[in-house]
Amino acid sequence: MTVPDEAVALIVTSPPYNIGKEYETRTSIGEYLRTQSSVIRELVRVLRSDGSICWQVGNYVQNSEVFPLDTFYYQIFKDHGLKLRNRIIWHFEHGLHASKRFSGRYETLLWFTKSDKYVFNLDSVRVPAKYPGKTNFKGPNRGKPSGNPLGKNPSDLWRFLESEWDNEVWNIPNVKANHPEKTKHPCQFPIELVERCVLALTNPQTWVLDPYCGVGSSLIAAIRHDRKTAGVDKEPEYTALAADRIHRLFEGSLRIRPIGKPVYQPTGREKVSQIPLEWMSAKGKGDRTP
Repeated sequence: MTVPDEAVALIVTSPPYNIGKEYETRTSIGEYLRTQSSVIRELVRVLRSDGSICWQVGNYVQNSEVFPLDTFYYQIFKDHGLKLRNRIIWHFEHGLHASKRFSGRYETLLWFTKSDKYVFNLDSVRVPAKYPGKTNFKGPNRGKPSGNPLGKNPSDLWRFLESEWDNEVWNIPNVKANHPEKTKHPCQFPIELVERCVLALTNPQTWVLDPYCGVGSSLIAAIRHDRKTAGVDKEPEYTALAADRIHRLFEGSLRIRPIGKPVYQPTGREKVSQIPLEWMSAKGKGDRTP
């Protein structure tokens, strides 16, 4: 089946990072990027003239040297005629620990458009203003409210914390351990990360495509907000899980982390948040462990 030209309003995905996960064969960084360029060429073909691509990536690491994939992908998308609108940071508190460099705690999402005329529904994703009573200092509107009654622009750094869409870093927990959406996929995309892209960059009943859909998180985000959706993945095990999750979504039994749910903060009473007894003897001997 061939997707028609300019049929898709939004392409949102997280491609393999070429780091040797079970669903990918590790190659050189050059070969990896050449393969991805051929994929991107097809994606640009099926993207509507007013459409967007959201490309979420982390780092490729070789011999402890970090290659930030978003910087490599930028030129590929530019070569295909797309324009970068935002470089968005997804921040999470937990991830792989490093011993020879600082532990990474963020990934990036590149938002490209095919043209200068693109869908952007800012009112659908505004966040509460920090100072709603602020007024204009001068001019004909002096003394009148200077903000928007629907809230402020969330900027390109978002944090889902105490209230829904209230701060500016995308502090969305990655899907690990006891996350309610966790499946056996080793690098699962959180539904919450996709939802703002869907709301801001598409209109109801338009198509959302994920070319590396894995277990279907992007598809679920699109369905939840009345969009049509399609996904592609080469792993039958993951597509079966995606189909099952979508079935449970319609059935009402799928567990999903709600947008804006506070990120868990330990109280200090849990055993795992307390200082181990073995460390206590180090205190007072120059060790700065709290």
